[in-house]
Amino acid sequence: MFVSDCRREFYDVIISQRVLLLVASDVDALCACKILQALFQCDHVQYTLVPVSGWQELETAFLEHKDQFKYFVFINCGANVDLLEILQPEEDTFFFVCDSHRPINVVNVYNDTQIKLLVKQDDDLDVPAYDDIFRDEEDEEEDSENESDGSEPSEKRRRFEEDVLERTMKRRQRREWEARRREILFDYEQYEYHGTSSAMVMFDLAWIMSKDLNDMLWWAIVGLTDQWVQDKITQMKYVTDIGILQRHVSRHNHRNEDEENSLSIDCMRIAFEYDLRLALYQHWSLYESLCNTSYTSASLKLWSVQGQKRLQEFLADMGLPLKQVKQKFNSMDMSLKENLREMIEESANKFGMKDLRVQTFSIHFGFKNKFSASDIVYATASLMENEGPETTNFIKALDSLSRGNLDKLHQGLDLAKKQLRAIQQTVASCICTNLVISQGPFLYCSLMEGTPDVKLFSRPVSLCLLSKYLLKSFVCSTKSKRCKLLPLVMAAPMDVEQGTVIMVGIPPETESSDKKNFFGRAFEKAADSTNARTLHNHFDMSIIELKTEDRSKFLDALISLLS
Repeated sequence: MFVSDCRREFYDVIISQRVLLLVASDVDALCACKILQALFQCDHVQYTLVPVSGWQELETAFLEHKDQFKYFVFINCGANVDLLEILQPEEDTFFFVCDSHRPINVVNVYNDTQIKLLVKQDDDLDVPAYDDIFRDEEDEEEDSENESDGSEPSEKRRRFEEDVLERTMKRRQRREWEARRREILFDYEQYEYHGTSSAMVMFDLAWIMSKDLNDMLWWAIVGLTDQWVQDKITQMKYVTDIGILQRHVSRHNHRNEDEENSLSIDCMRIAFEYDLRLALYQHWSLYESLCNTSYTSASLKLWSVQGQKRLQEFLADMGLPLKQVKQKFNSMDMSLKENLREMIEESANKFGMKDLRVQTFSIHFGFKNKFSASDIVYATASLMENEGPETTNFIKALDSLSRGNLDKLHQGLDLAKKQLRAIQQTVASCICTNLVISQGPFLYCSLMEGTPDVKLFSRPVSLCLLSKYLLKSFVCSTKSKRCKLLPLVMAAPMDVEQGTVIMVGIPPETESSDKKNFFGRAFEKAADSTNARTLHNHFDMSIIELKTEDRSKFLDALISLLS
């Protein structure tokens, strides 16, 4: 059931209870978690935090804690499956679900007692009507009452025939209703997509209660930016949500410069700005950033000799000396940095990169530290997918979002640079060695065991980023018009000892793309039809794990299904 008043129906209910927080492993979920933790700290709410990276961990965590807790909060997990069926909770257990995954499971929507959905109501949800999906069980086999002995046999026969006719009609109506129900549910569940960021939903709650701080606003901004960096939402949705947050930023950061404490050493200031769409350029060299950002790399085709020449021409057009471009951005001449954005934009337009400018926010801690929202997203995501125990990485990534832990943030930035370099090198080798092949209804690329950095791409967020960058680059490099409109399926080795691969499906890369992904349902059907040994463990349905030897029959089924 949708919660219409988050404060009354959610926060006031759990404020006096012990709460279990189940948080998915993505940056938006971490930001929503930080906002909720800050609110809990204000009101001394007792809670336990459990990170979950997939359905198996979610079920295990629930089973371990269901005796101690009656109130569970799910962040970025749980909305798109039937929670009651999966977890089988007691009747006095309550689930509050704040999840950006769509479509929301219809049982969760129409369960009035145990499941409360904390989602933005103005999202385009298109939930089917209750009567189209659920039907009260009628007693089909109603025996007609026997008439008294005095009635005529002909009368009895006539009534019996009418009864048979009526029952036949009822059965036919039920079959028609079930066929229509299947059709409605198929249309509703066919595509997977994302709604409003969970961090923004949590910030709205804080704002309604007048407990919103600048830190919470920054976490909401990072949550939204994560959706944009991971390509989960449309440009239109991003710009609309940026506009909403911009009003809050003006409200929180309007202090005059001449106030005594407005520039104190520990102050925090958020600013809206039009920034360059270059990854981590303020913490890297401009040259490295141009080479390792998917947008510039794909537009200039940097994997080819011709592309490298174009990059040199691009830098020459801006009038930037190579010596300046290749040193750290902080060390560049101030005279060059002052007009840098305008110079880059002007030259980028000549080279066909018209979307190099993007609306975003930046944050200043005191005098020295300035970060853009996308810097934080890359750093936090890299910390979370670093080698080592998942829980340790989760806590590190969560800590890096606090302004007191700049050392962890800088560690994350270094890891993010490594990740972006690895992605760009893998994209270049995939395109130069023609690893991307057309399978008919989709493009397919498989990373071999022994490929450099292949371990990194056994993790879902890194593999999704790689797949999106690869598809962008392939669309720029291919001459086939048909291939430009195809989606991509990408596979990478997951666990060599167990012989498993991880596979992800990415929707087509087009200007008007609505970011809706049909691979989740297609993967399920292909697995069912071939009895392939698969594991649907990820909260994103378009990511699947399967046995290496079952891969070819699974792909054959997928091709025939989508053809």
